[in-house]
Amino acid sequence: MNIDNLKFDEKGLIPVIAQDYVSKEVLMQAYANREAVEKTISTGKVHYYSRSRQALWLKGETSGHFQHVKHMFYDCDEDSLLILVKQEGAACHTGNKSCFYREFDNTKTSEPEKIEKYSISEILEQLYNVILDRKANPKEGSYTNYLFNKGIDKILKKIGEEAAEVIIAAKNPELNELQYEIADLIYHLSVLMAQRGLEWQDIYEELQKRR
Repeated sequence: MNIDNLKFDEKGLIPVIAQDYVSKEVLMQAYANREAVEKTISTGKVHYYSRSRQALWLKGETSGHFQHVKHMFYDCDEDSLLILVKQEGAACHTGNKSCFYREFDNTKTSEPEKIEKYSISEILEQLYNVILDRKANPKEGSYTNYLFNKGIDKILKKIGEEAAEVIIAAKNPELNELQYEIADLIYHLSVLMAQRGLEWQDIYEELQKRR
């Protein structure tokens, strides 16, 4: 991409859409000036231009919710940008993963339900973060802490047991048991990953290579 190809508007701005590079969820839309685009390219972290503050804006500078650039695209008219990012934390200042968390219902905007629907990647990351928190801040009676205290051999043994239970459940016609056992296996795999220092993002990236 050549920045000289971009067409900034009369105020020197260009709209930017940020999208999660794994889930492809649209996270937010903002604006950038030439300096913000240059900073984004040179640092690998997305910079925007705040129209309200009239200042350069590094996403995550105060919140820690940085957006790490994976790919950058510009459209056929060369007047807007699409940036695929690895998002740390929430993209929206409201705490939601995406700024587009409300849906039009006829002619009115409906607020999100109390029980929100999360993407698969969000659920896995939330599970992993709870496991990491248990590791850093042990809680009495926690099964996760029990596994960490027993060590890698106990964790591996449980993974073997859960894998066997998945196989047995898969032979039964009812899906509820299989659903339960697969969830158990994923949990124990998450504990193993936390023990060894792998994140779900690492698994996503490996799967992306295999597409």
